[in-house]
Formats: sequence, structure tokens, C-alpha cells
Amino acid sequence: MKFIFNLLKRIILGFLILYGYNMIAVEFNLIIPINVFTVLLVSFLGFPALFALIFLFIYLF
Repeated sequence: MKFIFNLLKRIILGFLILYGYNMIAVEFNLIIPINVFTVLLVSFLGFPALFALIFLFIYLF
């Protein structure tokens, strides 16, 4: 039960991190789409994954 609660907490926190970033980045047109892949990536890997997604977005587009 504790494992499921921690997993759910991490997923919600990952979603909130992406949402907060997108609210700030809308001014610079660097929005990262919020989908299952990006939320799970940021949930389990944290801020380094967010920075990697930003770098990939800038590099590819």
C-alpha cells in the first residue's frame, strides 16, 4: 500500500512539475507536451529528465 501511495505521489508531482514548467515556458514557446511518456519520465528521473526534454525540444525543433 505504501509503495502504491509513493508511486502515485511521484506521478502527480511529475505532472505538476511539467505543468508549472509549461506555464513559465509559454512566453518563450518552449512547451513540452504533457503525455504519459513525459510524465513518467519526469516522475522517475526528476529534474534531469526535464532538462533533457528541454534540450531535446530545442535541438530537434
